[in-house]
Amino acid sequence: MIIKSTISTVLGVFLFTTGIARADIVVGVAGPLTGPNAAVGEQFMKGAEKAAAAMNAAGGINGEKIVLSFGDDASDPKQGISVANKFVADGVSFVIGHYNSGVSIPASNVYAENGILEITPGSTNPDFTERGLWNTFRVCGRDDQQGAVAANYIIQKLKGKPLAIIDDKTAYGVGISSEVKKAVNAAGINEVIREGITVGDKDYAVLISKMKAAGVQVIYFGGLYTEGGLIVRQAADQGLKAVLIAGDGITSSEFGQIAGKAAEGTLMTFAPDPRLNPRAREVVDAFRKDGFEPETYTLYAYAALEVLKAGIEHSGSADPQEVADTLKNTNEGIETVLGNLRFDEKGDRRDQDYTMYEWKTDATGAMTYYMIH
Repeated sequence: MIIKSTISTVLGVFLFTTGIARADIVVGVAGPLTGPNAAVGEQFMKGAEKAAAAMNAAGGINGEKIVLSFGDDASDPKQGISVANKFVADGVSFVIGHYNSGVSIPASNVYAENGILEITPGSTNPDFTERGLWNTFRVCGRDDQQGAVAANYIIQKLKGKPLAIIDDKTAYGVGISSEVKKAVNAAGINEVIREGITVGDKDYAVLISKMKAAGVQVIYFGGLYTEGGLIVRQAADQGLKAVLIAGDGITSSEFGQIAGKAAEGTLMTFAPDPRLNPRAREVVDAFRKDGFEPETYTLYAYAALEVLKAGIEHSGSADPQEVADTLKNTNEGIETVLGNLRFDEKGDRRDQDYTMYEWKTDATGAMTYYMIH
């Protein structure tokens, strides 16, 4: 499903719907606008809209207006391919998306074959950039980076506690949990349970009973906030006293709402909170003035458009291949709301750091996450 942006002028939208104006730079924004991960899709949409509105108000990119087209992939690889093909038909040159690695990876093949540059705010599986495609970039980090941080925490702080490693069978979940498994196994820690769940499952009683019987005290979960929140809540309900550790897939207020009080003490890896970056202060204030809290991937989507703008301006061209080459050779970096970004030949950030967070109750009684080191 494709949703046209409302941030452009009426003329701009008219030109887009009846044949793309040559004076427009058309950017697709793809993510789960519906389904269980729709909260992240909204973050992508809000971030890209705010960035495009600010840029268009300042004259656009080299005098050309940015027109956004939104595609709903519903976190489904097949629907992601449909969105990619629709973007191709609509003359999209650049794509901000997708969220799920299992969607970004197959969609990127469509984009590569059709001359479209893709920059993802949230797909962290290393395979996205390891396949040698010319067009794949990300403003987030990689699972081998954050998996190492989680594994080191387990090794240093939780060694000797029976460990379960669970994933949701997706490219993201399997990828990050495998990185953790590899690192802890190398340190002499062997998990007592290695299981996969199915995305969309609601009842984890059998899995939790199995973990209780094995005496599990630490659960590493490779997956998203929907299933992660249910596992934490149901584990508490069934008397399993184990700390859950997960990656950036649970970095959403939705996790706290789903898990409730059981979220207390949950650990996760994520980059330093971009909302605290001085470079992002004005943008964050603008979001909050509009009544939207720019958590998690909102500023990553905003930064993705900043990167595209800089690439077009530095290359002097809106040709995606030339922009890609420029981004990989911009040694001084690009100033964004995430900080100064530089990219390697694969399209990965050269400087991404991950740290550990803990979920706690804030002053209002809501669950939120705090950086612990």
